[in-house]
Amino acid sequence: MFKRKVKRVVTIMFDEESKKRVQERHGARSHRSWWWIVVPIVCLIAVIVFFAKAKNAQVTAAERTSVPAVRPVPVAAAPAKKGDMNIYINGLGSVVPLKTVTVHSRVDGELMEVPFQEGQIVKNGELLAQIDPRPFQVQLEQAEGQMAHDEALLMNAKIDLERYKILWQQDSIPKQQLDTQEALVLQYEGAIKTDQGQIDNAKLQLIYSRITSPITGRIGLRLVDPGNIIHAADVNGLVVITQLQPITVIFPIPEDNLPPVIAALNKGRRLTVEAYNRGQTQKLATGVLLTADNEIDPTTGTVKLKATFDNKDDLLFPNQFVNASLLIDTKKNVLIIPSAALQRGPQGSYVYMVKPDKTATVRQVAVDEVQGGDASIRSGLSEGDLVVVDGAERLREGSRVSIKGQAQDGDRAKRNS
Repeated sequence: MFKRKVKRVVTIMFDEESKKRVQERHGARSHRSWWWIVVPIVCLIAVIVFFAKAKNAQVTAAERTSVPAVRPVPVAAAPAKKGDMNIYINGLGSVVPLKTVTVHSRVDGELMEVPFQEGQIVKNGELLAQIDPRPFQVQLEQAEGQMAHDEALLMNAKIDLERYKILWQQDSIPKQQLDTQEALVLQYEGAIKTDQGQIDNAKLQLIYSRITSPITGRIGLRLVDPGNIIHAADVNGLVVITQLQPITVIFPIPEDNLPPVIAALNKGRRLTVEAYNRGQTQKLATGVLLTADNEIDPTTGTVKLKATFDNKDDLLFPNQFVNASLLIDTKKNVLIIPSAALQRGPQGSYVYMVKPDKTATVRQVAVDEVQGGDASIRSGLSEGDLVVVDGAERLREGSRVSIKGQAQDGDRAKRNS
């Protein structure tokens, strides 16, 4: 609008100038009349320009001094609470069975029967394989026949010995004949012992022809099929059996954490160990610490611990990698906040605390322990203080905040009303 006014004034001026030139041609009197018209117009233009500049200056100053409204920063907050905190020592370990047995045959022969199913649970003494027992039965019968023969000879030699004793007392035979008969009786007795050993050996071979499980555990894949000739010297064996209940987990811990563990073991305390999957999203089993290794690994600065688990659900499998958490202590009635609230700065750890007026302020805190998603605070906070656990990266000292949970609760209350 201002430009339009100026343009109009300039146009009028040009028209007036043109008229002025025309009037100059007509005479000096006309010249004086146009002069009194032009001067007021020029003054009017100057006044308009002055007030326009003043108005623009006022608008610019107002824009500079005006402060836009600051929107609250949405954050998530949690109160500091008193409670008990468990202190854990964590380590990545592997599952190790207490017993692993490769079943071999103790005799040579044809494999007649394999009654087990691959992957099944077998008990101690359960039949796993049957080797052809007939050759060993024949050996047993031969040994028993030889023993019967030698027993008959021994019986006859003992009868003759009794006769020789009577005859020697009657001085009817020489002493040498009596001594020879006594030696013959001893010889037959030794032969019978040998026969008995052969019988026992044949019976043992018969027992060995029935291959039974030496432990209770899960059976693996069959390595030999029925119909094959197997030997006691075979390297691979017939099958592998692994004990799963109970089972152990071996995991390392830093050497700096060893003293409290050894102190607890020396006092006879049963330290609880929890086994989690690799992603630490599922607890697989709970057991107890069994023992610690007798030396520290100098290359890693760690020492191995062994824990035992009942493994009733068979969730722990041999050679499986698990995250082991050893419960070493429990701190009672300490101030606990979510560990996500902790921030790090040049002066140490701090948190953003939400004041009652919904503004954030920085609080320096002394952290005692950090376990998982919780942290125990030694000083700097009080029970019930609200600390920011999400959105702290957008905060500064004195920033206005809106707590997400409270905002949702307020909207829900408005909808219900």
